[in-house]
Amino acid sequence: MIVVGGENLVDLVPGAPDESILDEGLRPLLPRLGGGPYNVALAAGRLGVPAAFLSRMSGDRFGRALRARLRAAGVDLSLLQDGAEPTTLAVVALRDNGSAEYTFYTEGTADRLVADPGPLPEEVTALSLGTIGMVLEPGVSAYESVLRRESARGVLTALDPNIRAGLIADPAAYRARFRSWLKDVRLLKLSDDDAEWLAGGVDAVTAAKGWLEAGVDAVVLTRGAEGLSVITGSGEIAVPPIRVRVADTIGAGDTVQGALLAWLHNHGVRALGALEPADWREVLGYAAKAAAITVSRSGAEPPTAQELAGYDG
Repeated sequence: MIVVGGENLVDLVPGAPDESILDEGLRPLLPRLGGGPYNVALAAGRLGVPAAFLSRMSGDRFGRALRARLRAAGVDLSLLQDGAEPTTLAVVALRDNGSAEYTFYTEGTADRLVADPGPLPEEVTALSLGTIGMVLEPGVSAYESVLRRESARGVLTALDPNIRAGLIADPAAYRARFRSWLKDVRLLKLSDDDAEWLAGGVDAVTAAKGWLEAGVDAVVLTRGAEGLSVITGSGEIAVPPIRVRVADTIGAGDTVQGALLAWLHNHGVRALGALEPADWREVLGYAAKAAAITVSRSGAEPPTAQELAGYDG
């Protein structure tokens, strides 16, 4: 089983312009269920692999909808903690290229109060963490404890920092804490922009090589129009992007992470060092195809296994 830990929230995404609204060109905001780790769990579940979501979730209307969507994707909710607090909100502004800019409302919300659940079930083979769940206290300390404990027992650990700089009050302290996680991270997945932010402006590939030296087994970089690449101790392997009409990029990186985990699970991979270059090209191609379907849709809508199998680009 794959366990994904981190925040769950509602993205408020701009809808179609409404000419009856005259407030400085503002557009109606439509709720879309999400959060980086939530989307990763959703993607893995839709791709047909056993996945569970570790978080704390509100009992409000948004929280009930978030639960229902995970259930529909086959995601196990036995590790989900109940909270009386409201759901985190993220207001999304879309740039001209379809990329998203976020403003978060996190004070006093349910997901950031997650507690350490203790050792995960024996059947857990992979753990994925990331985004604002690894930024805001007290949740980050809980997830950090889970990461270190599960890494020590041989679980395949994955991290997607998915940087939201506006929520990081002390970038230097966050970068130091991030470096402290690397000895317990086997798969690091991040965008090239996030890699350069974490490395203080150093280019992404150079940064990735430094993280390998710190203990990571493989670094997967999402590079937008340049596709995906992986850097391991044997070098770099890249696959080109799949050309699609982009609706927006919400959930694209999360879909990549969910697809990477799904492929590794389906192929019984517990140690990334066992993968040959041909394997990496296959897994990256699988993840690129899944992300292409997601960006062709509005909001974070990862594909099902059937959609992915039938997709010809």
